Amino acid sequence: MKKFRYWIPAIVWMGIIFYSSSTPYQEQDVKPVLSDWFDLSGFVPLFDGISFTYHHSEVSVASLGIAGFIEFFIRKGAHVTVFLLLTVLIFYALRKTTNRNYQSTIIISWVATVLYAITDELHQGITPNRTPYIGDVILDAVGGLMALLLISIVYFIRRRSNAR
Repeated sequence: MKKFRYWIPAIVWMGIIFYSSSTPYQEQDVKPVLSDWFDLSGFVPLFDGISFTYHHSEVSVASLGIAGFIEFFIRKGAHVTVFLLLTVLIFYALRKTTNRNYQSTIIISWVATVLYAITDELHQGITPNRTPYIGDVILDAVGGLMALLLISIVYFIRRRSNAR
């Protein structure tokens, strides 16, 4: 039972993700804050020529306005960051509570993160004004891979310094 405490941060973080996914988009809209607090007009020439499609919608300054364009990247960056942290927390809990080797712990951490990302997107499918999208799962998986890269760098630095 003492080992359960190592899982508390990961479980709490999953709860925060679940709560966030339960919140309709309108309650998470940061465009008004961006527009009211910052003069974003200077960014328009910088991003004006960028245009691409994401989830059947055009992402550009022309279609979203500068605040919407910046919000898009904030929201997608949040996907990467949130699931990067989840991977780290799962990895830590596994290392503290199992006797698995480093490689299997890495793999299990990432797979668990991706599975949670899938369930998170499915959950968004039943949330008002939210839609599930595989592209967001891919961003979440990339966040998990970035976490594994950071974990591996720390692991190998520690191993090298302990070998000296």
